[in-house]
Amino acid sequence: MRHVELKDGADLDGFRRALRGLVALGVDPDEVAWSGGAAPSLFGAIAETGTGPLPADAPPVSLPRPVGALIETVVCHRDPERYALLHRLVWRALRGERDILDHHADPLVHRLAMLDKAVRRDLHKMHAFLRFNEVRDPDGAERYLAWFEPDNFIVEATAPFFVERFESLVWTILTPVGSLQWDRRSLTFGPAAARPEGLDRDDRFAEGWQRYYESTFNPARVNPTAMRAEMPRKYWANLPEAAAIPAMIRSAPARVQAMVEAEAAAPRHRNPDKAVAAMARQEPATLAELNRIIRAADPLVPGATQAVLGEGREGAAIAIVGEQPGDQEDVEGRPFVGPAGQLLTRALEEAGIERSAAYLTNAVKHFKFVARGKRRLHQSPTAGEVKHYRWWLMKELGFVRPRLVVTLGATAALALTGRSVSVLRERGPMGFGDWSGVVTVHPSYLLRLPAGEGADQAYRDFVADLRQAREMVEGAG
Repeated sequence: MRHVELKDGADLDGFRRALRGLVALGVDPDEVAWSGGAAPSLFGAIAETGTGPLPADAPPVSLPRPVGALIETVVCHRDPERYALLHRLVWRALRGERDILDHHADPLVHRLAMLDKAVRRDLHKMHAFLRFNEVRDPDGAERYLAWFEPDNFIVEATAPFFVERFESLVWTILTPVGSLQWDRRSLTFGPAAARPEGLDRDDRFAEGWQRYYESTFNPARVNPTAMRAEMPRKYWANLPEAAAIPAMIRSAPARVQAMVEAEAAAPRHRNPDKAVAAMARQEPATLAELNRIIRAADPLVPGATQAVLGEGREGAAIAIVGEQPGDQEDVEGRPFVGPAGQLLTRALEEAGIERSAAYLTNAVKHFKFVARGKRRLHQSPTAGEVKHYRWWLMKELGFVRPRLVVTLGATAALALTGRSVSVLRERGPMGFGDWSGVVTVHPSYLLRLPAGEGADQAYRDFVADLRQAREMVEGAG
């Protein structure tokens, strides 16, 4: 039996060096005992015993990219068996199973996926819930101090995020598994620490966090159960805004009532029903005439600088209907040109559908948004607003005459069916009156998923839905 001892904590470099030596010697995972401590050490080293040292000049190991990415994450987990599990994964990948991570039911793959998920969630929590406190050095110099208690050895992995976010500040992050210090020029990794005294006092940073949280709190969507799930109790002691949450929850019903009354009293500058009736009286004879009407009409949702018309040719076999234009689409006047559109284009290509051969449009033709400074933040259209635009959409599809319609997301499905559709439960083939159809997710949903196997699988499912649409059209040929 060969014993390999790594540094305490997440010893990625040590694991890689040991792995290269083990692979070069062809050592079976069953013949290796891995060990590493429970707390990070600055001076740990690799030690191999049992059958002599590992070769120091072993060549790099060529692994599939997903395997390499998984190693970088899983070594941060506390599980004492993580190195042995990763060694076995590499052993199998190098012996013909290069697509091993695609076999989600495999016990080894499943266990590593759970470790990967736990570490990624821990990283997200540290990014989201770490708060700095302003402190003063004896000479009066300003610096910032934070305390956080991660579940795993993620401190070094989070360093690039905090350096980029707070590059202009002098700060120190202390945790029970390691520490970071940034002086505006260089980053220093340090040992484990105890929670410092004096972090509970009020300061400008704490007040700023609390005001920001209060300004973004939506009383109409308050859900204490979901809030506790997203912000577990263990983080509350270090979150300045946590002190404001009880009062905001208590005041939520009154604030919602005030919002309803204010909305009822607000002046109305447009009447979408009259606008729809006026459009219907024009009864366009061609798609070009319909587009002229849409372009000339006032938006039926707040905002937008121009109408974003459908794109593609009449007679296209597949029509793809999204929710509404985004900020970039509103600027350029074309559908699906922003990040979600770029993802859609890639997925269409993988599904064997040429974007130029399909017809792309949206259920709502204008960009609905709310201004936040210089930013325009997307707002989902209401069911009533979708209904107002439905006349345009049905006329448009009538002129295009697709053999099949793909709806991206719940809003598009609502526009075609006239009812609320649960996309994740009802995705797949669905009839839309005169058209066969396929319901799938909107690519913006995929962009919001945290990176990892879950997001990768969701994208593969999306491509599979598009491929199914293509096969339905070809089968009906």
